Amino acid sequence: MENFKRASGYANVLAMIMAGGEGSRLYPLTRDRAKPAVIFGGKYRIIDFVLNNFVNSGIFKIKVLTQFKADSLIKHLSSGWQLSSMLGQYIDPVPAQMRTGKNWYQGTADAIYQNLNLIYDENPDFVAIFGADHIYKMDISRMLNYHRNNGAVATVAAIPKPIEEASQFGVIQVDQHGQMIGFEEKPEKPKPMPGNSKMALCSMGNYIFNTGFLIRKLNEDAEDTNSSHDFGKNIIPSIYKEYPVYVYDFYTNVIPGESPQQCQYWEDVGTLEAYYRANMTLHDVVPDINLYNEHWLVRTSSEQSAPAKFVFGSGDTTKDKRVGSAIDSIICGGCIISGGEVIRSVLSRNVRVHSFAKVEDSIVFPDVDIGEKAQIRKAIIDKDVHIAPGEKIGFNLEEDKKKYFVSDEGIVVVTNPSNQRSLRSE
Repeated sequence: MENFKRASGYANVLAMIMAGGEGSRLYPLTRDRAKPAVIFGGKYRIIDFVLNNFVNSGIFKIKVLTQFKADSLIKHLSSGWQLSSMLGQYIDPVPAQMRTGKNWYQGTADAIYQNLNLIYDENPDFVAIFGADHIYKMDISRMLNYHRNNGAVATVAAIPKPIEEASQFGVIQVDQHGQMIGFEEKPEKPKPMPGNSKMALCSMGNYIFNTGFLIRKLNEDAEDTNSSHDFGKNIIPSIYKEYPVYVYDFYTNVIPGESPQQCQYWEDVGTLEAYYRANMTLHDVVPDINLYNEHWLVRTSSEQSAPAKFVFGSGDTTKDKRVGSAIDSIICGGCIISGGEVIRSVLSRNVRVHSFAKVEDSIVFPDVDIGEKAQIRKAIIDKDVHIAPGEKIGFNLEEDKKKYFVSDEGIVVVTNPSNQRSLRSE
């Protein structure tokens, strides 16, 4: 029997999702779209995962703070994420309004400060501030229970990470009761966890605050001319020594219908390599994150498309016969595998793979046309790209670098030239 209640059962919670970052490390996928709007798993957007975490946890008042290149993100939210206004439920995109001056958001804390009017209007008991850039499942009601039961003014979600990766995060120390006793934002020499020199306890960038306390600290921070106006750099380090700030262990996360390993999955897809790895696990027999769990649905905007189709399946694989096939792959609606071959790949909607073409270990965005006898390996193909017949991508990286973006680990990213972008929505 579950020993907790859903958040909506006893608390007035306002969720504020930070979706305004540039996502420069994910370039060129973020050249024309916000990072949270980047396609994941064929049919989803990255932001869908945090939205589902809130909705599945019983939290239905959600503000999404946008900023850079937000058009496709706002369209996605408006077309696919409609809750019941009659019940006071909403997912509202909030463009940067510059209500406190003629500046874009100066940091994560400043983003909330510039939108304090939203908190005043809603008058919640708690404010949950989460990022929009990560792939994971989390029952946020458990974190809220933990926050309330400990009498915390703020609670930070944390996850153990390898010590060599910890410099990318805020590194936390806790006492035996889970209260924060140390915090360093992106330290050069991260402090390891007690008893495990190979791991450090890292902030996930997800916070729950008591509303009055949050408003007071944001106002104080706004008046500090030496502040970067950031939660990790300024707010959290300034409060944990004087106030009860607790740390929620993400490894205690429980999702119905998931294995313990899947419950603990969290991926910051902030780089091309991390984004590629996270997509590639989806076609495994037992993936790191489960998209098929009916007990914890992963919802998204429903694009209207025809069923996927595989043609020229004669069963004869000799040179002169075409066989449309896909092995260990995810194929979305509207795709036509027309005598081509797809292996260990993720294809978004309306992709056409022509005769004798081969797509291997790759991610293909919507409305891509892959010409006859083209060969693609370890690549990300952006929306609306046409791959010419016979073209080879991913086989000679030095040649690929002359035409495409190639990451440090050899992932080839193919995009349309900016002056040739399709007029269709991202």
